[in-house]
Amino acid sequence: MISRTSSGAPQRAPTARRIDIARELLLTPFGLDESHLARALAEIRAHQVDDADLYFQYTRSEGWSLEEGIVKTGSFSIDQGVGVRAVSGEKTAFAYSDDISEASLWDAARTVRSIAAASQAGKVKVAAKKIAPSRSLYPGVDPIASLDSNAKVALLEKVEQLARAKDPRVAQVMAGVAAEYDVVLIARADGTLAADVRPLVRLSVTVIAEQNGRREVGSAGGGGRFGLAYFDDALVHQYVDEAVHAALVNLESRPAPAGPMTVVLGPGWPGVLLHEAIGHGLEGDFNRKGSSAFSGRIGQRVAAKGVTVLDDGTIADRRGSLNVDDEGCASQRNVLIEDGILKGYIQDALNARLMGVAPTGNGRRESYAHIPMPRMTNTYMLGGDKEPQEIIASIKKGLYATNFGGGQVDITSGKFVFSASEAYWVENGKILYPVKGATIIGSGPESLKKISMIGNDMRLDSGVGTCGKEGQSVPVGVGQPTLRIDALTVGGTA
Repeated sequence: MISRTSSGAPQRAPTARRIDIARELLLTPFGLDESHLARALAEIRAHQVDDADLYFQYTRSEGWSLEEGIVKTGSFSIDQGVGVRAVSGEKTAFAYSDDISEASLWDAARTVRSIAAASQAGKVKVAAKKIAPSRSLYPGVDPIASLDSNAKVALLEKVEQLARAKDPRVAQVMAGVAAEYDVVLIARADGTLAADVRPLVRLSVTVIAEQNGRREVGSAGGGGRFGLAYFDDALVHQYVDEAVHAALVNLESRPAPAGPMTVVLGPGWPGVLLHEAIGHGLEGDFNRKGSSAFSGRIGQRVAAKGVTVLDDGTIADRRGSLNVDDEGCASQRNVLIEDGILKGYIQDALNARLMGVAPTGNGRRESYAHIPMPRMTNTYMLGGDKEPQEIIASIKKGLYATNFGGGQVDITSGKFVFSASEAYWVENGKILYPVKGATIIGSGPESLKKISMIGNDMRLDSGVGTCGKEGQSVPVGVGQPTLRIDALTVGGTA
């Protein structure tokens, strides 16, 4: 666990440093050490279980928001606790407590071991200790301490002043800044010990513009796993420009046409459609149960040639990235679809074991009070060879959607519905006017086959995504290049 710098001086490996931080926050103050964790896991394994883990977490978060020129709310919270899990076959027993103590740990261990039929308890071999692989995808900083309170308030006030100065039609500005410092420690029955120190920040800007009694909204923002100093003047100006632009464009929008048509999606955040319509269908639990439209199709063509989709938790500083997932497995760069052929699913430990494959570093949970499940990290499509202007010019009549709001998908059928928050009507290769009320309707598996042009401008989103699944929310990233999809259904207002 000792590495050397280029100068030859000893340096603690990243994993060892993170374990030290987690130990100081989550074990030592409560009179615990790693021997207590080993005994708790041995207590669970005294009955026949396939897997077991302990998940300790300390989270400190802060948020500030501005509205009507005033910083109206500020919040600060600390949460900590431990989740204890045992797995036998497909069954999971789970207990959690916000009281980190030896007594609580033992109570939880005894509770979850009952998942297996009672058997004669005998000597249990404690697994040899294994330290998770070292890596450092983001700094282990406390982002809350990276700016003082006055600087955070000043940041929001700057956003408001810049937005109002942009255009007299700006009637209202709302801005928010959030920071989180999350430390986790994972001990597994196989002897794995892993820890992560996860900073997360986000700045959001929402603008309401008004003209002739009509009011429209535009929004922008971003963030990632670093300190608040990331939001420098240039980036704040960019977010404000994007939010004001979106609101003013929507002031000029007309009702969206409806019917089957060519749809071109812009790069970056429109990848949220890819995330929902395709990504969830490639999660291991849905495929193990046979409830996904992609179940049993590995090795088959599921998309047009040129379509390559990845889920990558190893991109530096990204919102969806993790040094280790919430089961102590290193995150990975997973190729899900390659040149249109389905290559694999994303897996947590339970579903990987039941499907006879290796975990992919996608076991994620919202907190110590939740069980892990296979979840996406940063999901995106690789770029192609077409210029974006060429793709737009190819549209005879259709929609060019550059930003999306909410959406939903049915995993079993793959059918999705998405609302476009910024879109344009195109005829004969020319963008004519913005439209409002466009709803994109389709099937994920079918849409993949209808991709006919892929841009060379692949871009990840700015760092705003949060994914919900079975009541749990986790930060994620999305991305894609400009894409042409033929014959999608657009529900409009015209």
